[in-house]
Amino acid sequence: MTDVQTPRTGAEAPPPWTYPVDDRLTERDVISAEDEKRYSTSQLAVIKRRFLANRIALVGGLIVLGFYVVALFANFIAPYDADQRFDTAIYVPPQAIYLVDDGRIYPHILGFTLTTDLETLRRTYTADPTQKVPLEWCVHAEKYRLFGLIPTDVHLFGVPGRESGVFLLGTDRQGRDQFSRLLIGSQISLTIGLVGVTLSLLIGSVFGVASGYYGGQIDNVMQRIIEIVRSFPAIPLWMALAAAFPPHWPPLQVYFAISVVLSLIGWTWLARQLRGKVLALRDAEFVLAAQLAGAGDARIVFQHLIPAVSGHIIVVSTLAVPGMILAETALTFLGIGIRPPLVSWGTLLQEAQNIQTLAHFPWLLMPVVFIASAVLAFNFLGDGLRDATDPYSIV
Repeated sequence: MTDVQTPRTGAEAPPPWTYPVDDRLTERDVISAEDEKRYSTSQLAVIKRRFLANRIALVGGLIVLGFYVVALFANFIAPYDADQRFDTAIYVPPQAIYLVDDGRIYPHILGFTLTTDLETLRRTYTADPTQKVPLEWCVHAEKYRLFGLIPTDVHLFGVPGRESGVFLLGTDRQGRDQFSRLLIGSQISLTIGLVGVTLSLLIGSVFGVASGYYGGQIDNVMQRIIEIVRSFPAIPLWMALAAAFPPHWPPLQVYFAISVVLSLIGWTWLARQLRGKVLALRDAEFVLAAQLAGAGDARIVFQHLIPAVSGHIIVVSTLAVPGMILAETALTFLGIGIRPPLVSWGTLLQEAQNIQTLAHFPWLLMPVVFIASAVLAFNFLGDGLRDATDPYSIV
Protein backbone atom coordinates (compact mmCIF):
# COMPACT_ATOMS: atom_id res chain seq x y z
CA MET A 1 0.00 0.00 0.00
CA THR A 2 1.14 3.45 -0.75
CA ASP A 3 1.28 6.06 1.89
CA VAL A 4 -1.19 8.89 1.51
CA GLN A 5 0.38 12.18 2.30
CA THR A 6 -1.83 14.52 4.20
CA PRO A 7 -1.57 18.24 3.50
CA ARG A 8 0.43 20.23 5.90
CA THR A 9 -1.46 22.53 8.17
CA GLY A 10 -0.66 25.20 10.64
CA ALA A 11 2.97 26.18 10.86
CA GLU A 12 4.06 23.47 8.41
CA ALA A 13 2.14 24.96 5.40
CA PRO A 14 3.77 27.96 3.70
CA PRO A 15 1.66 31.09 3.48
CA PRO A 16 -0.20 31.53 0.16
CA TRP A 17 1.79 34.61 -0.77
CA THR A 18 5.01 32.61 -0.81
CA TYR A 19 3.93 30.35 -3.70
CA PRO A 20 5.93 31.10 -6.90
CA VAL A 21 3.80 32.89 -9.50
CA ASP A 22 4.62 32.44 -13.25
CA ASP A 23 3.54 35.66 -14.96
CA ARG A 24 4.63 34.46 -18.41
CA LEU A 25 1.86 33.77 -20.92
CA THR A 26 1.75 30.26 -22.22
CA GLU A 27 1.30 29.47 -25.91
CA ARG A 28 -2.29 28.50 -25.23
CA ASP A 29 -2.97 31.84 -23.57
CA VAL A 30 -1.48 33.73 -26.53
CA ILE A 31 -3.61 31.83 -29.01
CA SER A 32 -6.70 32.54 -26.94
CA ALA A 33 -5.91 36.25 -26.85
CA GLU A 34 -5.44 36.34 -30.62
CA ASP A 35 -8.67 34.48 -31.20
CA GLU A 36 -10.53 36.80 -28.88
CA LYS A 37 -9.17 39.82 -30.71
CA ARG A 38 -10.05 38.32 -34.07
CA TYR A 39 -13.60 37.34 -33.15
CA SER A 40 -14.28 40.73 -31.57
CA THR A 41 -13.38 42.57 -34.80
CA SER A 42 -16.28 44.35 -36.46
CA GLN A 43 -17.52 43.31 -39.88
CA LEU A 44 -16.32 46.56 -41.45
CA ALA A 45 -12.83 46.03 -40.06
CA VAL A 46 -12.77 42.48 -41.41
CA ILE A 47 -13.83 43.69 -44.87
CA LYS A 48 -11.16 46.39 -44.77
CA ARG A 49 -8.46 43.91 -43.76
CA ARG A 50 -9.44 41.46 -46.49
CA PHE A 51 -9.52 44.17 -49.13
CA LEU A 52 -6.12 45.60 -48.15
CA ALA A 53 -4.65 42.10 -48.29
CA ASN A 54 -5.70 41.80 -51.94
CA ARG A 55 -2.97 43.70 -53.79
CA ILE A 56 -4.58 43.43 -57.21
CA ALA A 57 -7.83 44.91 -55.90
CA LEU A 58 -5.90 47.63 -54.12
CA VAL A 59 -4.07 48.55 -57.32
CA GLY A 60 -7.36 48.56 -59.21
CA GLY A 61 -8.91 50.87 -56.61
CA LEU A 62 -5.97 53.27 -56.81
CA ILE A 63 -6.20 53.34 -60.62
CA VAL A 64 -9.94 54.04 -60.46
CA LEU A 65 -9.34 56.80 -57.93
CA GLY A 66 -6.63 58.25 -60.16
CA PHE A 67 -8.95 58.25 -63.17
CA TYR A 68 -11.62 60.21 -61.32
CA VAL A 69 -9.15 62.67 -59.82
CA VAL A 70 -7.74 63.36 -63.28
CA ALA A 71 -11.26 63.70 -64.69
CA LEU A 72 -12.11 66.17 -61.92
CA PHE A 73 -9.12 68.38 -62.80
CA ALA A 74 -9.14 67.55 -66.53
CA ASN A 75 -9.58 71.13 -67.75
CA PHE A 76 -6.70 72.27 -65.55
CA ILE A 77 -4.34 69.45 -66.58
CA ALA A 78 -5.21 69.66 -70.28
CA PRO A 79 -3.10 72.33 -72.01
CA TYR A 80 -5.85 73.19 -74.51
CA ASP A 81 -9.58 73.15 -74.98
CA ALA A 82 -11.11 70.06 -76.53
CA ASP A 83 -12.08 71.92 -79.73
CA GLN A 84 -9.02 74.13 -80.17
CA ARG A 85 -7.54 73.58 -83.62
CA PHE A 86 -3.99 74.03 -84.94
CA ASP A 87 -4.07 74.38 -88.71
CA THR A 88 -0.31 73.83 -89.01
CA ALA A 89 -0.31 70.69 -86.84
CA ILE A 90 -2.60 68.15 -88.52
CA TYR A 91 -1.84 64.51 -87.66
CA VAL A 92 1.22 65.43 -85.62
CA PRO A 93 2.74 62.33 -83.93
CA PRO A 94 3.12 62.26 -80.13
CA GLN A 95 5.86 64.50 -78.78
CA ALA A 96 8.18 63.49 -75.96
CA ILE A 97 9.01 65.71 -72.98
CA TYR A 98 12.70 66.03 -72.11
CA LEU A 99 13.53 67.03 -68.56
CA VAL A 100 17.32 67.44 -68.72
CA ASP A 101 19.44 69.40 -71.17
CA ASP A 102 23.25 69.69 -70.87
CA GLY A 103 23.19 68.43 -67.29
CA ARG A 104 20.57 70.89 -66.05
CA ILE A 105 16.88 70.62 -65.36
CA TYR A 106 15.23 72.08 -68.42
CA PRO A 107 11.77 70.66 -69.33
CA HIS A 108 11.29 71.09 -73.03
CA ILE A 109 10.01 69.52 -76.22
CA LEU A 110 11.57 69.41 -79.65
CA GLY A 111 10.08 71.34 -82.50
CA PHE A 112 9.32 69.61 -85.76
CA THR A 113 9.92 70.20 -89.45
CA LEU A 114 7.00 69.69 -91.84
CA THR A 115 7.45 68.11 -95.26
CA THR A 116 4.57 67.41 -97.66
CA ASP A 117 4.52 64.77 -100.38
CA LEU A 118 3.27 66.54 -103.50
CA GLU A 119 1.83 63.35 -104.98
CA THR A 120 -0.07 61.96 -101.99
CA LEU A 121 -0.31 65.25 -100.03
CA ARG A 122 0.72 63.31 -96.96
CA ARG A 123 2.39 65.35 -94.24
CA THR A 124 5.51 64.14 -92.47
CA TYR A 125 6.78 65.69 -89.24
CA THR A 126 10.41 65.27 -88.25
CA ALA A 127 11.72 66.21 -84.81
CA ASP A 128 14.31 69.00 -84.96
CA PRO A 129 16.93 68.76 -82.16
CA THR A 130 17.90 72.38 -82.73
CA GLN A 131 14.43 73.61 -81.74
CA LYS A 132 14.16 73.18 -77.99
CA VAL A 133 10.87 74.65 -76.88
CA PRO A 134 10.70 75.15 -73.08
CA LEU A 135 7.63 74.07 -71.16
CA GLU A 136 6.05 76.58 -68.81
CA TRP A 137 3.98 75.76 -65.75
CA CYS A 138 0.66 77.35 -64.75
CA VAL A 139 0.25 79.18 -68.03
CA HIS A 140 -2.71 81.35 -68.99
CA ALA A 141 -4.60 80.03 -72.00
CA GLU A 142 -8.21 79.22 -72.89
CA LYS A 143 -10.85 80.01 -70.31
CA TYR A 144 -12.84 77.27 -68.63
CA ARG A 145 -14.75 76.57 -65.42
CA LEU A 146 -12.92 74.51 -62.83
CA PHE A 147 -15.31 71.88 -61.38
CA GLY A 148 -17.88 73.50 -63.66
CA LEU A 149 -18.18 76.45 -61.27
CA ILE A 150 -14.98 78.52 -60.94
CA PRO A 151 -14.06 80.56 -64.05
CA THR A 152 -10.31 80.57 -64.72
CA ASP A 153 -7.77 80.36 -67.54
CA VAL A 154 -4.83 78.72 -65.74
CA HIS A 155 -3.54 75.42 -67.17
CA LEU A 156 -0.96 73.12 -65.63
CA PHE A 157 1.58 73.42 -68.46
CA GLY A 158 1.92 74.65 -71.99
CA VAL A 159 4.01 76.54 -74.51
CA PRO A 160 2.26 79.90 -74.91
CA GLY A 161 3.00 82.15 -77.82
CA ARG A 162 3.44 79.39 -80.43
CA GLU A 163 1.25 78.52 -83.38
CA SER A 164 1.93 74.83 -82.76
CA GLY A 165 1.86 73.78 -79.13
CA VAL A 166 2.75 70.68 -77.16
CA PHE A 167 1.01 67.46 -78.24
CA LEU A 168 1.84 64.60 -75.89
CA LEU A 169 -0.46 62.14 -77.69
CA GLY A 170 -0.46 63.74 -81.14
CA THR A 171 -3.27 65.48 -83.00
CA ASP A 172 -6.19 64.38 -85.16
CA ARG A 173 -7.30 65.34 -88.66
CA GLN A 174 -8.42 68.77 -87.51
CA GLY A 175 -5.27 69.57 -85.55
CA ARG A 176 -6.87 69.04 -82.12
CA ASP A 177 -4.73 67.87 -79.22
CA GLN A 178 -5.51 64.24 -78.42
CA PHE A 179 -4.19 64.48 -74.86
CA SER A 180 -6.54 67.32 -74.00
CA ARG A 181 -9.49 65.61 -75.67
CA LEU A 182 -8.84 62.35 -73.83
CA LEU A 183 -8.74 64.08 -70.45
CA ILE A 184 -11.83 66.17 -71.09
CA GLY A 185 -13.63 63.21 -72.67
CA SER A 186 -13.03 61.16 -69.53
CA GLN A 187 -15.41 63.45 -67.66
CA ILE A 188 -18.37 62.19 -69.69
CA SER A 189 -17.24 58.59 -70.15
CA LEU A 190 -16.56 58.06 -66.44
CA THR A 191 -19.48 60.03 -65.03
CA ILE A 192 -22.04 58.50 -67.37
CA GLY A 193 -21.16 55.15 -65.82
CA LEU A 194 -21.76 56.51 -62.31
CA VAL A 195 -25.04 58.17 -63.26
CA GLY A 196 -26.30 55.10 -65.09
CA VAL A 197 -25.26 52.74 -62.30
CA THR A 198 -26.89 54.98 -59.67
CA LEU A 199 -30.21 54.89 -61.48
CA SER A 200 -29.86 51.14 -62.06
CA LEU A 201 -29.17 50.60 -58.36
CA LEU A 202 -32.27 52.55 -57.36
CA ILE A 203 -34.53 50.61 -59.72
CA GLY A 204 -32.89 47.22 -59.25
CA SER A 205 -32.72 47.47 -55.45
CA VAL A 206 -36.39 48.33 -55.05
CA PHE A 207 -37.56 45.73 -57.56
CA GLY A 208 -35.29 42.96 -56.31
CA VAL A 209 -35.91 43.47 -52.60
CA ALA A 210 -39.65 43.93 -53.02
CA SER A 211 -39.88 40.85 -55.24
CA GLY A 212 -38.03 38.67 -52.75
CA TYR A 213 -39.83 40.05 -49.69
CA TYR A 214 -43.44 39.86 -50.87
CA GLY A 215 -43.28 36.79 -53.11
CA GLY A 216 -46.49 35.41 -54.57
CA GLN A 217 -48.15 37.29 -57.40
CA ILE A 218 -46.01 40.38 -56.90
CA ASP A 219 -42.90 38.26 -57.35
CA ASN A 220 -44.34 36.62 -60.46
CA VAL A 221 -45.26 39.94 -62.09
CA MET A 222 -41.86 41.50 -61.34
CA GLN A 223 -39.96 38.47 -62.60
CA ARG A 224 -41.95 38.44 -65.84
CA ILE A 225 -41.12 42.13 -66.34
CA ILE A 226 -37.43 41.36 -65.79
CA GLU A 227 -37.57 38.47 -68.26
CA ILE A 228 -39.23 40.66 -70.90
CA VAL A 229 -36.53 43.32 -70.56
CA ARG A 230 -33.74 40.74 -70.61
CA SER A 231 -35.20 38.97 -73.65
CA PHE A 232 -34.37 41.89 -75.95
CA PRO A 233 -30.82 41.96 -77.35
CA ALA A 234 -28.90 44.76 -75.66
CA ILE A 235 -27.33 46.64 -78.56
CA PRO A 236 -30.45 46.77 -80.82
CA LEU A 237 -32.52 47.88 -77.82
CA TRP A 238 -29.97 50.60 -77.00
CA MET A 239 -30.00 51.74 -80.61
CA ALA A 240 -33.80 51.85 -80.73
CA LEU A 241 -34.09 53.88 -77.54
CA ALA A 242 -31.24 56.22 -78.45
CA ALA A 243 -32.62 56.80 -81.95
CA ALA A 244 -35.89 57.96 -80.38
CA PHE A 245 -34.22 61.12 -79.08
CA PRO A 246 -35.35 64.25 -80.93
CA PRO A 247 -32.56 65.67 -83.13
CA HIS A 248 -33.09 69.19 -81.77
CA TRP A 249 -32.14 68.19 -78.22
CA PRO A 250 -29.01 69.93 -76.91
CA PRO A 251 -25.95 67.72 -76.31
CA LEU A 252 -26.24 67.95 -72.53
CA GLN A 253 -29.81 66.70 -72.63
CA VAL A 254 -28.72 63.83 -74.87
CA TYR A 255 -26.03 62.98 -72.31
CA PHE A 256 -28.58 62.56 -69.52
CA ALA A 257 -30.92 60.71 -71.86
CA ILE A 258 -28.17 58.21 -72.67
CA SER A 259 -27.64 57.70 -68.93
CA VAL A 260 -31.34 56.96 -68.47
CA VAL A 261 -31.34 54.52 -71.41
CA LEU A 262 -28.40 52.60 -70.00
CA SER A 263 -29.96 52.46 -66.53
CA LEU A 264 -33.32 51.24 -67.88
CA ILE A 265 -31.59 48.17 -69.28
CA GLY A 266 -28.90 47.49 -66.68
CA TRP A 267 -31.06 47.09 -63.54
CA THR A 268 -32.36 43.57 -64.24
CA TRP A 269 -29.16 41.73 -63.26
CA LEU A 270 -29.05 43.39 -59.84
CA ALA A 271 -32.77 42.79 -59.25
CA ARG A 272 -32.40 39.06 -59.89
CA GLN A 273 -29.45 38.74 -57.50
CA LEU A 274 -31.08 40.77 -54.72
CA ARG A 275 -34.24 38.70 -55.01
CA GLY A 276 -32.27 35.58 -54.17
CA LYS A 277 -30.56 37.32 -51.25
CA VAL A 278 -33.82 38.60 -49.78
CA LEU A 279 -35.52 35.22 -50.14
CA ALA A 280 -32.95 33.90 -47.70
CA LEU A 281 -33.27 36.89 -45.35
CA ARG A 282 -37.02 37.49 -45.16
CA ASP A 283 -37.45 34.74 -42.55
CA ALA A 284 -34.48 35.88 -40.47
CA GLU A 285 -34.85 36.85 -36.83
CA PHE A 286 -34.33 40.59 -37.33
CA VAL A 287 -37.11 40.72 -39.93
CA LEU A 288 -39.45 38.80 -37.62
CA ALA A 289 -38.55 41.11 -34.74
CA ALA A 290 -39.32 44.17 -36.87
CA GLN A 291 -42.68 42.69 -37.87
CA LEU A 292 -43.55 41.91 -34.25
CA ALA A 293 -42.59 45.46 -33.28
CA GLY A 294 -45.21 46.76 -35.71
CA ALA A 295 -42.89 47.99 -38.48
CA GLY A 296 -44.49 48.41 -41.88
CA ASP A 297 -43.32 46.77 -45.06
CA ALA A 298 -41.69 49.95 -46.37
CA ARG A 299 -39.68 50.35 -43.16
CA ILE A 300 -38.56 46.72 -43.25
CA VAL A 301 -37.52 46.96 -46.89
CA PHE A 302 -35.67 50.29 -46.75
CA GLN A 303 -34.24 50.19 -43.22
CA HIS A 304 -33.55 46.48 -42.73
CA LEU A 305 -33.36 44.45 -45.93
CA ILE A 306 -31.61 46.93 -48.24
CA PRO A 307 -28.89 47.72 -45.63
CA ALA A 308 -28.46 43.96 -45.10
CA VAL A 309 -27.60 43.47 -48.78
CA SER A 310 -25.70 46.77 -49.16
CA GLY A 311 -22.36 44.95 -49.46
CA HIS A 312 -23.64 43.00 -52.44
CA ILE A 313 -25.03 46.19 -53.98
CA ILE A 314 -21.62 47.89 -53.72
CA VAL A 315 -19.90 44.94 -55.37
CA VAL A 316 -22.42 44.81 -58.21
CA SER A 317 -22.13 48.57 -58.77
CA THR A 318 -18.34 48.41 -59.18
CA LEU A 319 -18.75 45.60 -61.70
CA ALA A 320 -21.54 47.42 -63.55
CA VAL A 321 -19.69 50.71 -64.10
CA PRO A 322 -17.32 49.29 -66.77
CA GLY A 323 -20.33 47.83 -68.56
CA MET A 324 -21.89 51.29 -68.66
CA ILE A 325 -18.65 52.79 -69.98
CA LEU A 326 -18.45 50.20 -72.75
CA ALA A 327 -22.13 50.68 -73.59
CA GLU A 328 -21.72 54.45 -73.94
CA THR A 329 -18.61 53.94 -76.05
CA ALA A 330 -20.43 51.50 -78.33
CA LEU A 331 -23.44 53.77 -78.78
CA THR A 332 -21.28 56.80 -79.51
CA PHE A 333 -19.05 54.82 -81.87
CA LEU A 334 -22.16 53.79 -83.80
CA GLY A 335 -23.21 57.44 -84.05
CA ILE A 336 -26.30 57.32 -81.81
CA GLY A 337 -24.76 58.29 -78.50
CA ILE A 338 -22.94 61.42 -77.38
CA ARG A 339 -22.94 64.08 -80.09
CA PRO A 340 -20.44 66.85 -80.80
CA PRO A 341 -19.47 69.30 -79.44
CA LEU A 342 -19.44 67.05 -76.37
CA VAL A 343 -16.33 64.87 -76.19
CA SER A 344 -16.14 61.32 -74.84
CA TRP A 345 -13.94 58.33 -75.41
CA GLY A 346 -16.55 57.03 -77.84
CA THR A 347 -16.41 60.16 -80.00
CA LEU A 348 -12.63 59.92 -80.07
CA LEU A 349 -12.85 56.35 -81.34
CA GLN A 350 -14.92 57.57 -84.26
CA GLU A 351 -11.72 59.16 -85.57
CA ALA A 352 -10.17 55.66 -85.72
CA GLN A 353 -12.83 53.99 -87.89
CA ASN A 354 -10.77 54.03 -91.07
CA ILE A 355 -8.17 51.29 -91.11
CA GLN A 356 -6.06 53.22 -93.61
CA THR A 357 -5.96 56.14 -91.20
CA LEU A 358 -4.84 53.87 -88.38
CA ALA A 359 -2.04 52.43 -90.51
CA HIS A 360 -0.45 55.89 -90.76
CA PHE A 361 -1.68 57.46 -87.49
CA PRO A 362 -1.84 54.70 -84.82
CA TRP A 363 -1.93 57.18 -81.93
CA LEU A 364 -5.61 57.72 -82.68
CA LEU A 365 -6.21 54.39 -80.90
CA MET A 366 -5.09 55.82 -77.54
CA PRO A 367 -8.72 55.95 -76.28
CA VAL A 368 -8.69 52.14 -76.40
CA VAL A 369 -5.83 52.12 -73.86
CA PHE A 370 -7.78 54.40 -71.52
CA ILE A 371 -11.00 52.38 -71.88
CA ALA A 372 -9.25 49.05 -71.34
CA SER A 373 -7.37 50.39 -68.31
CA ALA A 374 -10.56 51.75 -66.72
CA VAL A 375 -12.52 48.54 -67.36
CA LEU A 376 -9.77 46.30 -65.98
CA ALA A 377 -9.31 48.53 -62.92
CA PHE A 378 -13.04 48.44 -62.15
CA ASN A 379 -13.09 44.66 -62.57
CA PHE A 380 -10.12 44.22 -60.22
CA LEU A 381 -11.79 46.51 -57.68
CA GLY A 382 -15.10 44.69 -57.96
CA ASP A 383 -13.51 41.26 -57.58
CA GLY A 384 -11.61 42.47 -54.51
CA LEU A 385 -14.75 43.88 -52.90
CA ARG A 386 -16.64 40.68 -53.67
CA ASP A 387 -13.97 38.58 -51.99
CA ALA A 388 -13.76 40.96 -49.04
CA THR A 389 -17.50 40.94 -48.39
CA ASP A 390 -17.85 37.17 -48.79
CA PRO A 391 -18.28 35.75 -45.26
CA TYR A 392 -17.07 32.32 -46.39
CA SER A 393 -13.75 33.52 -47.80
CA ILE A 394 -10.60 33.00 -45.76
CA VAL A 395 -7.75 35.51 -45.79
